[in-house]
Amino acid sequence: MNRLFQLVRGMREMRFATVPVLLVAVVASGVYIFLAIADEVSENEIARIDSALLLMLRDPTDSARPLGPGWLVETITEITALGGYPLLVVLVAAVLGFLLVIGRYGPALFVFLSIVSGTALSQLLKMLYDRPRPDIVDHLVQTHTASFPSGHATMSALVYLTLATLIVRLVDSLAARVYVICVAVLLTIMVGFSRVYLGVHWPSDVAAGWALGAAWASLTWLVVSGLRAFNRSREAA
Repeated sequence: MNRLFQLVRGMREMRFATVPVLLVAVVASGVYIFLAIADEVSENEIARIDSALLLMLRDPTDSARPLGPGWLVETITEITALGGYPLLVVLVAAVLGFLLVIGRYGPALFVFLSIVSGTALSQLLKMLYDRPRPDIVDHLVQTHTASFPSGHATMSALVYLTLATLIVRLVDSLAARVYVICVAVLLTIMVGFSRVYLGVHWPSDVAAGWALGAAWASLTWLVVSGLRAFNRSREAA
């Protein structure tokens, strides 16, 4: 048991009593939103909304052409790579290496377990629902897996929010904490939007991916908070 509590050493305690409550709310909301969307997808009751939103980003006279100039398409194609496995693997590996070098083994293990377990869950759900990719517009990038939930949306939310919460626990500045969380959320939104713009995901795929990734990242943070609280109570006793 003592070894378990070693994992949370080096992570500063949050001063806000409302944080655990907010984390529970995010987890519960994320799970609810995901299940609600999944139910609509399974019964094909969201197809009309998905199609309408997807076509809003295409030329009304030619659904093969996305709205905007050519440079916008190229820019969004680059942005979508921020949620791809190659870049995320490199990013996470670099962060884990840094944590190991400075001796923060606990935080490194939590990041690894959070992201690996979240990735496995995302892939399992893709196989379970096996939803086809959008077929009403041309795909502007190649895809190789099922559509629901969006892997890019899930993984960007999971990785960026997990890393953001890690940084939040390693710094004291409130401004730095707010900045890091905002950047993580912005990156997650940009990646998700890019998948719809490029025609490779239905909007519901992305919304479900955001909900799943945010819920999993918050659950990990909640576990860390719980371990720290339990460890403090043991030490006080």
